[in-house]
Amino acid sequence: MKLKNILIVVKDIEKSKQFYHDLFGLDMVLDNDGNMILTEGLVLQDEKIWKKFLEKDIIPKSNSCELYFEEQDIEAFIEKLDQLYPSIQYVNRLVKHSWGQKVIRFYDLDGNLIEVGTPV
Repeated sequence: MKLKNILIVVKDIEKSKQFYHDLFGLDMVLDNDGNMILTEGLVLQDEKIWKKFLEKDIIPKSNSCELYFEEQDIEAFIEKLDQLYPSIQYVNRLVKHSWGQKVIRFYDLDGNLIEVGTPV
């Protein structure tokens, strides 16, 4: 068995597709009417579909999981993030851990937690 995809719930699938393309270079692989697979195995699912299937409320900013990306030039990434999405909500700005890794955390457009760090 292998892990195939990670699914996140989004309110506006087109805006989210653009967000993940702009910042992480992810492109659409398959658009299945409310379920969109992006490169690297990230799946965007329309909130209405998820709510109907799950029959539970969606809790943005639940802080129970995160998407983790690595970026060698994290300062350039932060500059791009601030330029393209100036109203993005940060959990923490750039910090440097004791082991030397630099990381930032912020929420995507729907409150999904993202961490971007330099390679370890």
